[in-house]
Amino acid sequence: MRLRITIRGIGLFFLLMSLPSAVAKGSSSEQSMERVSASTIKNSSSNEAAFRDAMRKLWEDHIIWTRVFIISAVADLPDKAAATDRLLQNQVDIGNAIKPYYGNGAGDKLTVLLKEHITTAAEIVAAKAGDKPKQEEATKRWFTNADQIAAFLSDANPKNWPRAEMQKMMHDHLNLTTEEVVARVQDNWAADIAAFDKVHDQILQMADMLSDGIIKQHVAKFK
Repeated sequence: MRLRITIRGIGLFFLLMSLPSAVAKGSSSEQSMERVSASTIKNSSSNEAAFRDAMRKLWEDHIIWTRVFIISAVADLPDKAAATDRLLQNQVDIGNAIKPYYGNGAGDKLTVLLKEHITTAAEIVAAKAGDKPKQEEATKRWFTNADQIAAFLSDANPKNWPRAEMQKMMHDHLNLTTEEVVARVQDNWAADIAAFDKVHDQILQMADMLSDGIIKQHVAKFK
């Protein structure tokens, strides 16, 4: 009787001892799967975050070098040509940024449209207040170009970049940049700084809208 109890006790002991091991193995497997899943999500999130940061950097460069150009052009400073070259290079950089997603042709076309955006703005600044008809004509072409950029983007990604939203985004950018130019021409430094702050806020929203659209349209490239 004692032996039977002892054997049963030993059997129960080993059974109980084996349970934590089995549970631990299952737990370890689950934890391993969770780690893999978390790693995948982290890598995906990291890729997306890096892309958003890069897009923000490109468009911040856009407004920073536009500002440098405005300051140089209005004051007729000797660095105007160098500032212009750097600003135009930014348009090439932005065009190159979309090539992995929409092809070389699309990237080159965006660069052409953006360079026209810059050169037309330069005409407006050069005209200043002394030649209103020329200024108005250049401004009209500037907004036409903005609509062309909006149409190009919308055609590339209609689901995530509706044309009306792209047009509003571009028009907001032009209107805020105009405020910046006017304040600078009028030597209204407080308004000039306030205008640039608004330009900066808007361009970050614009950059995020563009990067979000690309990420949603090309999910596989960010995994």
